[in-house]
Amino acid sequence: MKKIMIINGPNLNMLGKRKVEFYGQLTLDGLNQLIQKESKQLNFDVEFFQSNHEGAIIDCIHGLKDYDGLIINAGAFTHYSYAIADALEILDIPKIEVHLSNIHARDHFRHESVLAKCCVGQISGFKEDSYILALHALDRNFKK
Repeated sequence: MKKIMIINGPNLNMLGKRKVEFYGQLTLDGLNQLIQKESKQLNFDVEFFQSNHEGAIIDCIHGLKDYDGLIINAGAFTHYSYAIADALEILDIPKIEVHLSNIHARDHFRHESVLAKCCVGQISGFKEDSYILALHALDRNFKK
């Protein structure tokens, strides 16, 4: 069984309460339940971490030595956190960056991701399905 960490960054604890046109109506708990259900079908053991603090996210990444994959939605840190990018670069497992909204169709500052170069791929714009697609992408990556 593959062990996967799902990291959610700032303001994702407010899902269901903010800009549902971009982020959907699911709460973070609802999103985690959806991910958990899909993960079982893929024989993944998933764990979840959410923080509004950059250092806590970096500490979590540093602690992933026994994990097989990472799905990360770093929220606004995506666009400027070179510290999170450095932590991701050190981590030698498949990593997928996800976003609920299409970051390329939003504010100009959201178009750039400093994390993308550290990940095997980026999925954005499919609301909660972005995470489901990322799970399947990791599964395919493991089968190569």
